Amino acid sequence: MLLVIEWLKEHLLTCPSRYFLHIDCPGCGLQRSFLALLEGDFAGSLRLYPATMPIIISLIYTALHLKFNFKHGAEIIKWAYILNVTIILIFYIYKVITFKIF
Repeated sequence: MLLVIEWLKEHLLTCPSRYFLHIDCPGCGLQRSFLALLEGDFAGSLRLYPATMPIIISLIYTALHLKFNFKHGAEIIKWAYILNVTIILIFYIYKVITFKIF
């Protein structure tokens, strides 16, 4: 597992927005946050990108719903993704207000 994490750290994708415009996009930080989560650093993951854990939980729940067809699964998935988008937007607005997007 450590070899995989080290390999992923060395091969992070470059954000086109960051590369060409020198401005973070709403998704900047997701890769590093996921790697911190893989290393067991939950607090670091949350600091880097607060929506990582809710996104992962939503994806797992969606996969389980597709397999087992929960009674109110579609409604829960809809609200989970609305929550994820809200977290992403709030975090991005915070980064813009505090000038942390450059």
